[in-house]
Amino acid sequence: MPLLKIISFVSLAEQPSFIEARMKQSLVSKYVLPFLQWYALMILLAIAVDYLLHRLQIVFIGRYLGIIGTSIICLSFIYSLRKRKIIESGSPKKLLAIHEYMAWIGSVMLLIHAGIHFNALLPWLAILMLLIAVASGLVGKFLLKKANETLKEERNVLLQSGMIREEVDKKLFFDTLTVDLMKKWRVVHLPITLLLALLSLIHIITILMYSK
Repeated sequence: MPLLKIISFVSLAEQPSFIEARMKQSLVSKYVLPFLQWYALMILLAIAVDYLLHRLQIVFIGRYLGIIGTSIICLSFIYSLRKRKIIESGSPKKLLAIHEYMAWIGSVMLLIHAGIHFNALLPWLAILMLLIAVASGLVGKFLLKKANETLKEERNVLLQSGMIREEVDKKLFFDTLTVDLMKKWRVVHLPITLLLALLSLIHIITILMYSK
């Protein structure tokens, strides 16, 4: 009886619909959930630390976290210099990983820093750009690359099952559309980051002007 179950499972696994379902399940569990978890963790961690600083009445630490967080994010852009071949040393893959984690840590610090500026519009505009920049970066890290790979796998499975290319294109229309939308969303990462840098610079200048 167990042997019959194994045979039945193997025959089921050979069906394209079963393989597609397994792929889609894997995409959600392995890539979409980590994206949401990292993004939510960033926000929740910032809220928790900000609450703790207010609770302990040591809010002034948040001011220094703004400087530290900005410095960490700036250092993370060594990857961008390497990517554009402005510098030649360093592994692009390792520098990308460093950029992702440093930018995430720096973003947490900036979110905590923003907690001391409830009545200031400019810092919150910068934080809005920060959240969008982080989201677009995480799309590239967790979703876009793997979604592309999964789409190619699904296409190959359907073609190998004997389905003609026109039918495959129709069946994968919404998946293809989703990947295309991800690519367009990913494109906003650089301009949003530049806008974030501009708003941060204006914020720093105004702080220096009014602190005198």
